[in-house]
Amino acid sequence: TYVRGLLLDGERKSVEAMAIRMNDGNVQAMQQFIGQSPWDYMPIRKKLAEKMVSVISPPVAWLVDDTGFPKQGTHSVGVARQYSGTLGKVGNCQVAVSLNYATDSNCFPLDFSLYLPEEWINDEIRRSNSGIPQNQLFKKKWELAINMIDRAMAWNIHQGVIVADSGYGKIAEFR
Repeated sequence: TYVRGLLLDGERKSVEAMAIRMNDGNVQAMQQFIGQSPWDYMPIRKKLAEKMVSVISPPVAWLVDDTGFPKQGTHSVGVARQYSGTLGKVGNCQVAVSLNYATDSNCFPLDFSLYLPEEWINDEIRRSNSGIPQNQLFKKKWELAINMIDRAMAWNIHQGVIVADSGYGKIAEFR
């Protein structure tokens, strides 16, 4: 139900807004699923990547990118005043880093990770209120990208050329 809600039309993708738009939407059940259900998403992410690669091949490149999600408030995990390519400026947003699989005619995400600014990692109250695990360390965007590349390689996803914009390319450790 939650995934269908994400795929439906509608500007707001909060649990409540999605539940209202669906016949079988239950706000409490969806909130519990998102906030309290302990499940390991990585096997599902791996299976999705393998499935997509099996029907869309061969790769031309793996693309490293980040995307900003503009936000009005300050309570969504990772929201901070930071640069967003989506906005074309510094603004209040979340940022996700992604590793994408590109062919001559298609592109889809293999993996992605929410970037958590240092101010979120260093704020114990925010960490506790949002459920950020105590063992979660600050990672720069390029470090998140390297982790995703390593994971995709461990999944035996056929690799193309790795491409990234200058924000990543100027970092010697990433190159």
